[in-house]
Amino acid sequence: MSITRLHKTSRFCEAAITGNLIHLAGQLADDISQDITSQTQQTLDNIDRFLEDAGSNKSQILSVTIYLKDIEKDYQAMNTLWDAWIDPENPPARTCVEAKMYSPQVLVEMTVTAIQP
Repeated sequence: MSITRLHKTSRFCEAAITGNLIHLAGQLADDISQDITSQTQQTLDNIDRFLEDAGSNKSQILSVTIYLKDIEKDYQAMNTLWDAWIDPENPPARTCVEAKMYSPQVLVEMTVTAIQP
């Protein structure tokens, strides 16, 4: 089975597709100087964009792993945006953990697996 890679760099791609299965790289905000609300919204916007580029959408998400820099501080604010964004008829399997990020400014990162309808 072949693999299609979208938005490639020498280090990684934003989306890898095999068959109808889509794996998104960890998505985060474009402007990491912002607060958790802004970073979460930017992250969700990026997920929407890359899923669209891969021929899919958020209703086709199978699973997501959410990494928060400070789960105690940011969980509620992130969930407020998540709950407004996610398709309530098709919620994915989800894991949310606290993690040390590659930069102290990164507050949230999300990794998504979805399908092409």
